[in-house]
Amino acid sequence: MMQLKHPEILWGLFLLVIPIIVHLFQLRRFKKTPFTNVAMLQKIMIDSQRANQLKKWLLLFTRLLLLASLIIAFAQPFTAKNQSEKEKETVIYLDNSFSMQARENGITLLEQSVQNLIRYADPDRPIHIFTNTYSFSEVTVGEIQNLLLDIPFTHKQLNWSDIVLKAESIFSRAPAKEQELIVISDFKENLGAPEKPEGYAGRIHFVKAGVAAVSNISIDSIQLETPNSSQKTLKVFVSGYGETGVQPLSLQNGNKLLGNSAVEFDEENSRTVVDFSLPNQTEIDGLLKVSDNGLEYDNHFFFSINPPQTINVLAINGGDAKYLERLFSDESFALNIYDLRQLDYSAIDTQNVVVVNEIEQIPEGLQNVLRTFASNGGSLIVVPAKQKENLSYNTFLSLFGSTRFSETVENVKQITKIAFEHPIYRGVFQKQVKNFEYPETNHSFTLSNPTQSILSYEDGTPFLMGGNGFYLFTAPLDENHCNFKSSPLIVPTFYNMALSSLRVPVLYETIGNASFADIDTRLDNDQVVNMTKDGESFIPRQQSFPNKVRLFFDAEPQEAGTYFAKAMDSIVSNVSFNYPRTESQPSELEIREQDGISQQESLNSLFSSLAEENEVSAYWKWFVILALLLGLAEVIIQKIIK
Repeated sequence: MMQLKHPEILWGLFLLVIPIIVHLFQLRRFKKTPFTNVAMLQKIMIDSQRANQLKKWLLLFTRLLLLASLIIAFAQPFTAKNQSEKEKETVIYLDNSFSMQARENGITLLEQSVQNLIRYADPDRPIHIFTNTYSFSEVTVGEIQNLLLDIPFTHKQLNWSDIVLKAESIFSRAPAKEQELIVISDFKENLGAPEKPEGYAGRIHFVKAGVAAVSNISIDSIQLETPNSSQKTLKVFVSGYGETGVQPLSLQNGNKLLGNSAVEFDEENSRTVVDFSLPNQTEIDGLLKVSDNGLEYDNHFFFSINPPQTINVLAINGGDAKYLERLFSDESFALNIYDLRQLDYSAIDTQNVVVVNEIEQIPEGLQNVLRTFASNGGSLIVVPAKQKENLSYNTFLSLFGSTRFSETVENVKQITKIAFEHPIYRGVFQKQVKNFEYPETNHSFTLSNPTQSILSYEDGTPFLMGGNGFYLFTAPLDENHCNFKSSPLIVPTFYNMALSSLRVPVLYETIGNASFADIDTRLDNDQVVNMTKDGESFIPRQQSFPNKVRLFFDAEPQEAGTYFAKAMDSIVSNVSFNYPRTESQPSELEIREQDGISQQESLNSLFSSLAEENEVSAYWKWFVILALLLGLAEVIIQKIIK
């Protein structure tokens, strides 16, 4: 449908009345001249009048059309689709996650998408572009061309709801603007099901960057086992997808090659395990490498084996402590047992774990020392005595919260419930065990205001509760009253409570997962621990205690590798980080047809269709040409018709 840019100019069509008035009213006056014989002149006059009438009407219509063409030309007529009438606002999401490392025609999908964006987008039209890690507002593609070409890959992947929320926050609130969201991605499963949000008024365009078939090998995880005292076995779990063939796998300690192996998958199995033998006492700055033609980020796996750190355990004993000697006989622990009367309170400052083992009364001075010890990052395990003094115990418990001992229970109670999600048992059980040989007590204490339960009785009351360095049993562990000492549960329970006091760096951490590690070092007030790698460094969030420094890893680091913890210019430990393997499996989403959502094969076709929608056909030039032709026609009429 034809439209006018300046319709008000059409009022000028009333000017067409002027030529009509000129032609309908004869303004010339004729003078009569008498002749003797006018018969011949009368015939000539009749022929001349007919020619003049024809000429007059032809000139009238020619001039009317000429004037109308000029007026319409100044009104600027045009035709356009409905979409072109609205002002457009375009937001582009460009996926730069690791799955975009897949290659097609020798270049990665991200590089290919950026090149097509630079090639086909309107170079003069301001748009908004955001990725998983970067954002550019009100820019043209030409202005940020170099930045787009240098966008790095990232382990972070916005899910679909995050993409929509981010886009809606970028769009302006002007109702007259039509919103266009363009999503450029390979649409892997971790993106989430892409659907048009309820109430979203704009249009969404999906442009899939992908290859028909993807093959990839990923080093997923490792596990260290100690089959004997002189040797360790490093188990490497590797996944494969597609036609991978046989690929080499190498193990390095720094720049030194420790071993080579091969990765091969069965036809029915997409996962395999490769074993490497390591000397037991070897400190390793480890790197596993595999070669394939798929994604690059999961071909390297970093890990660290640090020197063993000894956890100091002190038991304040009032009962049988032989079970503690058995539990902490490992070389990882240094156990000291003292009777309350022999205890030197100053020795507590150098400990990592203190076990208050069935003493009848907790002196006030010891209470204050233990509170300071716990606040300094130590782990405190309290096992009450059968004949405990309630007043001293409850005064002591008041230092750690509102929990109090109340009544004594002489009935037999079975310990039937395990808090598998508690940090003490995380990773201990392969599956949740419901039927096991339940330990039991015949003498226990009830608690008022109990906190987080770790082990519970059948009635739901806690047998062991606590966390964050403070653990409390609600029954004595004396064999006459409780058989927990003979239960398999006692080993992981006490072992992990002790390990929580000094969380030495594990084999590896995963970037993006909040974690912490304890470094066995002492710092002055103005000193900090730096993490360094390849000349780069960052200072993690940290908390200093009298006998250790706790490092927290959340926002940093962003790059995988082994980082060296340096304190006072000395390397005190290594911590290795790897990217999460969430994008290693090439499983794609199925995008459903929906109203308001279009799927495009390429950016070229998308921008071509958008340009076609925005195309405006102007016709004012044709009306100017018509006016010129009508002017020429008037001249011809004047010359030909006499």
